[in-house]
Amino acid sequence: MTATLSLLAVAMLAQAAPASPAATAPEQRPEATEVWQPEPPVVVVAPTPSVPAPADALVLFDGKNLDQWISTKDKGAARWTVGDGVLTVRKGTGNIETKRKFGNYQLHLEWRVPANITGTGQARGNSGLFLASTGEGDEGYELQIMDSFRNKTYVNGQAGAIYKQIIPLANPTRAPGEWQSYDVIWTAPVFGADGKLTSPAYATVFFNGVLVQNHVALKGQTRYIGAPEYKAHGPAAIKLQDHGDPSAPISFRSIWIRDLK
Repeated sequence: MTATLSLLAVAMLAQAAPASPAATAPEQRPEATEVWQPEPPVVVVAPTPSVPAPADALVLFDGKNLDQWISTKDKGAARWTVGDGVLTVRKGTGNIETKRKFGNYQLHLEWRVPANITGTGQARGNSGLFLASTGEGDEGYELQIMDSFRNKTYVNGQAGAIYKQIIPLANPTRAPGEWQSYDVIWTAPVFGADGKLTSPAYATVFFNGVLVQNHVALKGQTRYIGAPEYKAHGPAAIKLQDHGDPSAPISFRSIWIRDLK
């Protein structure tokens, strides 16, 4: 009887004991959602001049100020650096987002990693363009920004990828120090009165003039760990990420948007 009770007690204790880190489920590790093959073909593109905003566009950054932006964290003034017509991430100040919220739109944005960039993989010029921001941190749908010029990383995390979701069709990244451009057509997701998804978000992306996302249906909001998922929201801000990249800060210029009502 005593032996039976002892065995039962051991079994109960084993069930109640918390799992050790080594027993963490594989799907709860960031590596579980990394895809490394196939690598998109490299497409060489020549430098091009900055693209001015069309007459009906709202200019989000004109090289002069951050009047159209706020801090995502506290909704106060955006604290990134503006100088010589360029907007640069100020590390540690947090993400910034547009004051206005949008549904469907056409967006143009130009970005640059410094010529003296160092590091490898995801630690090389990392930032992000969130096509719809739904909260602090990394809440929203991220189009990856990073140096993917001769820099190997998981392919659903390189420049032009819908982060951790959709691999770009090509890699047209220019060398560090040169300006890169994104042109995005965004169709916002639609939710019913009950909060359930009735139509997913879609994105078409041209990267340095090369089509890298062709009206792709997103699987949900970006997740660093775990599968993407949707949660109901309405019109949303556009966000730029302060990733805290240790190698060098990212710069932006010529950001404008056309509301596609």
